Formats: sequence, C-alpha cells, structure tokens
Amino acid sequence: MVFDKIKEILALQLDANADDMTMDTKITDELGADSLDIVEMIMSVEDEFNIEIPDDQLEGLKTIGDVVEYIQNAIG
Repeated sequence: MVFDKIKEILALQLDANADDMTMDTKITDELGADSLDIVEMIMSVEDEFNIEIPDDQLEGLKTIGDVVEYIQNAIG
C-alpha cells in the first residue's frame, strides 16, 4: 500500500514509469529527482500520510525503500 502510493506520487511528479520502480530505486540517481522534486515529493507524502518528515531526516531517504520504511515507522 505505502510502496504503491510512493510509486504513484513519484511517477506523477517525475514523469517516470511506476512499473520500473522497486524498493531499491534511488530517487535522485535513477529517477533524476532534483532538490525541488524532493521537496515536492516530501510535501505530497506528508499530505497523503498525514505525517511530518523533519528536514534532518531527509538525508537518509535515498531510495524508495527508505521512504516506505520511514512512513511505515511513522504511522505505526
């Protein structure tokens, strides 16, 4: 569920193919996201899952799997 939603958000924002995304997909290196894309993704994720991701946590969110794991831990 979380994984599919993250793929959907990234596919829309980055004009990427969600079917090609895995938990190991690197958001900046493989999907080409820049800093603005990251900010937009985080805002969308925060809105979708009703959570807040502190700026100091962003550095550790390099792959789709990192984002999924963070969200799952945040929502319990």
